Amino acid sequence: MTVIRSEDLIQSVADALQFISYYHPTDFLRAMVDAWEKEESPAAKAALTQVLVNSRMCALGKRPICQDTGIVMVFLNVGMDVRWEGDMSLDDMINEGVRRGYQHPDNVLRASVLDDPDGARANTKDNTPAIIHTRIVPGDKLEVEVAAKGGGSEAKAKFAMLNPSDSVVDWVLSVVPTMGAGWCPPGLLGVGVGGTPEKAMMLAKESLMEPIDMAALKERGAQNHEEELRLELFEKVNALASVRRA
Repeated sequence: MTVIRSEDLIQSVADALQFISYYHPTDFLRAMVDAWEKEESPAAKAALTQVLVNSRMCALGKRPICQDTGIVMVFLNVGMDVRWEGDMSLDDMINEGVRRGYQHPDNVLRASVLDDPDGARANTKDNTPAIIHTRIVPGDKLEVEVAAKGGGSEAKAKFAMLNPSDSVVDWVLSVVPTMGAGWCPPGLLGVGVGGTPEKAMMLAKESLMEPIDMAALKERGAQNHEEELRLELFEKVNALASVRRA
């Protein structure tokens, strides 16, 4: 049986939020470098250069990659045999971690969350509460994934109830050109298909937590329908940019 102290989880969440505020994931940086090397458009190449230079400056200076430091989303897989040491609820532990992470005196992050968003719209000033998704799973381990999704990209989220004969690819291609620059390109597309509306939206967010492996996927080829869909979307979405430049 694993015993987890509430203080350890709180500090882990706080540390993770500070870390991701100024470090890009390695897979993202590799994908950006690969895109930079292959890009032929001078304007696009210059934009990618700015992304990479900004990433380096933030990593060295330990300052936020973007002024929008996101709304916190946490995905938890809690083992059934885990035992907790402390008197706080799991949600309260996560939110205390968010509070500490965003109010760190050496790198205070922007608080974006509002209390009563359809009323007084007062800022909570510590970016709580987080959006928390919890699964109870077999085992004695706790898995925590933390993301800070910017409000610009969140505001561009789209949902549609398609007919069985409708094409997911066609729908995505109709939506992307309407998104403008508010999601801070270069962007990652997360697509969730199936289930109820809230399940589809959650699947889309979870897909964004997967490693960026498009280069490897293109090299080896699709092995199932999901990978076929990913490759088709990759080619056709990027072709939209070529058409617009032309």
